[in-house]
Amino acid sequence: MTLNETKIACYHCGDECADSPIVLEEKHFCCHGCKTVYEILQDNNLCSYYDLNQHAGVSLKAANFSGKYDYLSDDTIQAQLLDFQSDTINKVTLFIPAIHCSSCVWLLENFNKIQLGVFTARLNFLKKELSLSYDPSKVSLQTIVELLATLGYEPLINLQSAEHQPKQNKVQRRLILQIGVVGFCMGNVMLLSFPEYFKLDLNNLVDATYQRFFLYLNFLLSLPVFFFGASDYLRGAFISLRENIQKKTNVLSVDIPIALGISALFIRSTFETFVNHSAGYWDSLAGLVFFLLTGKWVQQVTYNYLSFERNYKSYFPLAVKVKNGYKNVSELQKGDIIDIHNQELIPADSILLSERGYIDYSFVTGESEPIKKEKGELIYAGGRLIGERASLTVQKQVSQSYLTELWNNDAFKKEKKTVTTDLANAFSKYFTYVTLVIATITGIYWYFNNPALVWSSITAVLMVACPCALTLSMPFTMNTTMGIFGRNKFFVKNQAVIQLLTEINQVVFDKTGTLTENKNGQLHFEDGQLNDEEKNWVGQLAAQSVHPLSKMIYKHLGIGKGNISYFDEIKGMGIEGVVDGNFIRLGNAEYLGLAAGGVRTSQVNVEINREYRGYFTIKADYRKNWKEVLKQLKGNFKMALVSGDNDEEKENLSPFFDKGRLLFNQKPQDKLNFIKQEQEAGYHVLMIGDGLNDAGALRQSNVGIALSEDVQAFSPACDAILDASMFSRLTDFLKFSKIALTIVKASFVLSVVYNFIGIGWAVSGQLSPVMAAIFMPLSSLSVVLFAVGMTYLFARIKKLI
Repeated sequence: MTLNETKIACYHCGDECADSPIVLEEKHFCCHGCKTVYEILQDNNLCSYYDLNQHAGVSLKAANFSGKYDYLSDDTIQAQLLDFQSDTINKVTLFIPAIHCSSCVWLLENFNKIQLGVFTARLNFLKKELSLSYDPSKVSLQTIVELLATLGYEPLINLQSAEHQPKQNKVQRRLILQIGVVGFCMGNVMLLSFPEYFKLDLNNLVDATYQRFFLYLNFLLSLPVFFFGASDYLRGAFISLRENIQKKTNVLSVDIPIALGISALFIRSTFETFVNHSAGYWDSLAGLVFFLLTGKWVQQVTYNYLSFERNYKSYFPLAVKVKNGYKNVSELQKGDIIDIHNQELIPADSILLSERGYIDYSFVTGESEPIKKEKGELIYAGGRLIGERASLTVQKQVSQSYLTELWNNDAFKKEKKTVTTDLANAFSKYFTYVTLVIATITGIYWYFNNPALVWSSITAVLMVACPCALTLSMPFTMNTTMGIFGRNKFFVKNQAVIQLLTEINQVVFDKTGTLTENKNGQLHFEDGQLNDEEKNWVGQLAAQSVHPLSKMIYKHLGIGKGNISYFDEIKGMGIEGVVDGNFIRLGNAEYLGLAAGGVRTSQVNVEINREYRGYFTIKADYRKNWKEVLKQLKGNFKMALVSGDNDEEKENLSPFFDKGRLLFNQKPQDKLNFIKQEQEAGYHVLMIGDGLNDAGALRQSNVGIALSEDVQAFSPACDAILDASMFSRLTDFLKFSKIALTIVKASFVLSVVYNFIGIGWAVSGQLSPVMAAIFMPLSSLSVVLFAVGMTYLFARIKKLI
């Protein structure tokens, strides 16, 4: 039985040990990196890490951190990252995308036991942030970051991470404070209202005294409820009325009927307390405001640990090597000479000083073929260097480079409009008018029939006719939908995105990395033939390299027995070696001295004993079930594809897209312009892409979905992030968005029914405080339970949970 058939799993990360495994204490490891991590944990008595979760570690096969974090030794760069700095203690917060399980939490919170000089380590699992305090005289930030990277928890440090953001949004913090204050007051008001609930004997002097005291105490507790808890609704209603008067419009916000109900409750309860010395509606007031604030908080809650808003600062390194040390990328000036290493992004438009360089522009253009650049040629920002280190002369500041022009487009400066959010305002407009008419008719009726009931009946109508159920159904339904989507690895930015998804009538795709996979591809050998022995030699040589193309060749061919007596690799060019006495070279056309004309730079040419034998080509694999997804979408939406790649796959893709809407060799600005043209033609566009080259189109579209292999590590500016593994369920998410909006509308109907019953009761003038305290929370709760329950029911029917 061969090794591949036994499928031995790495003890640390769980990856298959496809090569001869490294064995230590009867434990198998896929690479020396995983073995090193195990030894570090063993030396510090922290192997309980593996008891919490089997194969909990992160694969380190391609890890190479040599020199990567040298810039952290620069005091100026270091100061930009630190939260606090002194002679005896430094504090820093690092974002670590690789955190994924309880073992990660346990290990990182015990980091101080691994690294001498670290005082404390605290982890925020949801935000994937590790907060460290350490002694700068005993350990440096560079040493800490390099050790974390060695353990498989490489921090994400970029230009944006140096800009310290407030830890918590002030608006969100104020809302939480409002909920806390109102919740405290509500609980105490309900407790002090027990005499009313149980109808204590008011002829008893002691009971009457306590009852009077409780009434006044309820009034005091209700002051912060009204003036602090309900202040946003009162202010919103005032602003809406003022704008209607100034602009002579007739658009009433949903805050107006809410403010009417809250004000009626406060005024009526104050009158009852101080004039009639009887029970008011203080518990109903506190309960109503508490439910409204809770719904508002639910509406604001989103996946804060994901980043939906990104600009160029999210992708560029914090610093680059210059002549006299390191320099912050944002401070680069024209004329600065910078050194860029293999796989690093070029942060500014620059002239190449080195003899040659291979630049991968797929990050910017979507074109998957690396481009060869000669000395003196201009290289645009956003290109990724492939191969040996290169020196460049900066031509433009980072903020003025080709890549950053994308963020100067108007699409990034305006907020997207949600048409369906007007539904609530339209409802409240008529709701307010109808309520005022009913209150007026009620007052007139009782004025002529029983004047004593005029005041109580009018205020009762205004109190009961509050669209609180209306304002609660939307956030609770949409938030539940967000949670269901999140379970299925589809993360939406906010509730408005779900509503926007229901309006989509055109879907636009990118190709590279969206319809095709970034990590996998089909390998073909062309222009020649290799026998089994030669395949073994080539596979053995390829196994010695960590380059992605070499790894694909090795995986495709496999290896047997053989002796490698010589090996050398020139990064970005190729590899050579002697296997069983045979001299073999693998690499690009230039490396093998072939004519470059018409030869693709991603071809891996093969030479055995100085004889050219052919070349390997890699054709990107399409995502699983991609044809089924496109067929389903085409039945309901207009379909288009805009790709920065060449048109090699045009024939294969044409059956799934509308005629004339299959566009290739598109620049980022071209993609954005296409989306804009479609919108001007009346389409509501959903754009699905994966790279920075799609950022403008994603932002311009009505809804932009970023498809990502790793939702934590990368996503361009977008409205939603879809894990690539869930691509096949895209149509299910679009359909369920419409179901969610239907549930909201059904909740509106239920709210109307409750208001009809309540108003009918209030018109009679017989609405007592006790009955109001029961009826009003019951109506709100039932609408919330209906909305949440129906959402879960349909999610189960659609097999989303």
